[in-house]
Amino acid sequence: MIPTTALATASAASAAEPSPVLALANTPVLWICALGVFLVVAVQSVIYMKAARKAAPSVEMTPQELRTSFRTGAIAAVGPSLAVVLVAIALLALFGTPATLVRIGLIGSVSFETAAASIAAGTTGAELGGPTYTPQVFAIVFFAMSMGGAMWMLATLILTPLLQRGGHKLEKVNPALMTVVPAAALLGAFISLGLAEVPKSPVHVITLLTSAAVMGLCLVLARVPGLRWLREWGLGIAILVGLTAAYLAHSAGLGPVG
Repeated sequence: MIPTTALATASAASAAEPSPVLALANTPVLWICALGVFLVVAVQSVIYMKAARKAAPSVEMTPQELRTSFRTGAIAAVGPSLAVVLVAIALLALFGTPATLVRIGLIGSVSFETAAASIAAGTTGAELGGPTYTPQVFAIVFFAMSMGGAMWMLATLILTPLLQRGGHKLEKVNPALMTVVPAAALLGAFISLGLAEVPKSPVHVITLLTSAAVMGLCLVLARVPGLRWLREWGLGIAILVGLTAAYLAHSAGLGPVG
């Protein structure tokens, strides 16, 4: 979860006059670097889409199915991005627009970035958004956040080929394993993330059960010929209904949301 102190200091900082930290955080050099990263991601996306179109015939995937998969992925990405956008807006006063776009809106995790920033600032005896949050401290904080993201990308670069080789070996032993293993890993990841929220408060339990029920209902209704679009919109609908349930439960005094 996101440290409440970081959000509180961000809100306080946004109400104050522009600080030397923001003057440094919004320099043209950082904007150029941020736009460069977005350009790389855009080029990668085009390459992946072309590769998918090229590989589609080999797996008997029609152009219509390919377009549907692209559209489903785009729609499914909207819901999870909403929470990140809301938090990113609150953190603009701490990290500036370029750093927030790259570190939180693109590559990193909100909880990881704010925790890394708090730890990095703490090593200098400073507090995020406080009087001791100087341009020098911001430079240390941004470096720590960037190094963490770089290690994620480096680990992906190194481990992906290794995992791919392991997948090919499993496929030779039993082709059915490569159908079961990825699905089981995905289910395990989502279940572990969901169960980690359960002990926090009744609000978390209600949110989890509500969103799960809505998603299950959408998948069932999607079997109806006229409602197949629910396969694409199910995740977004489940997130919105879950957020509404969390708000109503919190308003009823069942516990904190964050």
